[in-house]
Order: sequence, then structure tokens, then C-alpha cells
Amino acid sequence: MIKSLPRKEYTADIKFSWQRRSFINKKIAILICAYNEGTYVKDVIESCAGNYPLDIIVVDDGSTDNTAEEVSRLTKKFSGRIFLISHPENMGKGKALRTGFEFAVKNDYEGVITIDADGQHKTAEISSFLKTLREKNPDIIVGSRFSNTKGMPFLRLATNFITTWIISAIAGKKINDVQSGYRYISRKVLENIKLETANFDTEPEILLKAGWAGYKILNVPISTIYHKNFVSHVSPGKDTVKFFKLIFKSIGWRLKFRRSRTML
Repeated sequence: MIKSLPRKEYTADIKFSWQRRSFINKKIAILICAYNEGTYVKDVIESCAGNYPLDIIVVDDGSTDNTAEEVSRLTKKFSGRIFLISHPENMGKGKALRTGFEFAVKNDYEGVITIDADGQHKTAEISSFLKTLREKNPDIIVGSRFSNTKGMPFLRLATNFITTWIISAIAGKKINDVQSGYRYISRKVLENIKLETANFDTEPEILLKAGWAGYKILNVPISTIYHKNFVSHVSPGKDTVKFFKLIFKSIGWRLKFRRSRTML
């Protein structure tokens, strides 16, 4: 269970490092979940911190490389703006997201922008999320890669198209890219939606439950960079099975949601 600041109040099974808080912007934080991304995480964080007056929450999901060391060095460079949370072992992207969400809620952020640690997302496009948030005040913003699919592997493009169509239909919302990890999620959503998954199926779970609850979901176009050393942590076989398990689970979630609404 993650508690709010100060440091001495945190539990021992998850390690935190930061210096004294000096918020430049108390409203929105950037959330980066990393697993063995020592090669790229430094550049991603420096680009975010150097261009936006936002705090950065980094969840190291049990990396066995130098990810935590790279982030720790940056906590000194950007004093009071970078917060490292370390899982003792790899728990899955969904669990890493949930750890970051809990930290954000406990520390009074009004929302988070999630961005991948592997350099696939252009940090310059954070401005598009902030502009959309300022002008339209949505609960969720999803970065869509379908406006420019150049360089996207065909298998990933095909599975993304199919899963996006299915999730959009079940959620009852127009979502352009359900597998995109580049998102804005409001505090209201983080507080009110109970998440039950722990891997890559957490991202579509958020959209399903937010759609049923009537939250405002918007899409913004984003670019994707597939660098030559890119290694995906998505397993096409295992994660496809998990996706269809998620669809079956969603039937139960939907029934539970309807019952809870009926009782109000």
C-alpha cells in the first residue's frame, strides 16, 4: 500500500527515492513505467523534464539492467521533480501503472500523462495532450498511431486494428488506438475505476470501464518511433490469449457495473 509523502511513511517492499518536493506544476505529472530500459530511459526523462514544467513519476518494474541507476542520477539533476518507485521484481506493466496511479492520487495530482520509457513516443507531443486538456477538459486522452502507421510492423498494425474495433464496440466509445501507452488519465478516473488486471491488458481495461462509466474520452494523433534496437515486451501469443480472456472478463464486469447502477 503506497502512502503519501514524506518518505519515512512508505512501505518497505517498494523502494522510493526523491529529494525534497518543490513542485513547478502541481496539477499534472508524467508517468513512465520502465522495465530494462536503461538504454533509453535517460533520454526520455531528460527530454520531458527539460521541456515541460511537470513532475515525473518513474516506476521501475523490477529491471535487471541499469534502469534504476540511470533514473537515480537524474533525481539529483532535476531536484524535487523526479520520483523513482522500484518494484522488487517484475510485476507486469499493468501493475507498474497501478503503482504509479496510486502514487499520483496519494500526492494530489489531478491527472497523469503516461509515456513509454523505450523512446517510441515523441515527448514533443506532450504539448498536444496539454492543449487538448486545456481546451476540451476530457477525462482520458488516447494518443493514436493510426494517423501515421509508417514503420509499424504489419502484425502489430493488424492486431491493433482488430483489438481497437472490439474494445471500442464494447466500451461504446470511439477509441482510435486501444493499445497506445501514450495517454492522459484524470484523477477522477484513477480514483473511481477499480482495476483488476496486471499486464498489458490493463490499458484496454481502463478504456472499457471508463467508457461504461460515461467518462469523456478523446483521441489525439501521435507519431511512433521504431528504432533499430527496439525490443517489444509484448508477447503476441500470450498477450493475445490475455486479450480474449479480458473480453470474457469484461462480460462479468459489465453485468456487475449494470447491477451497481441499478442499485443507485
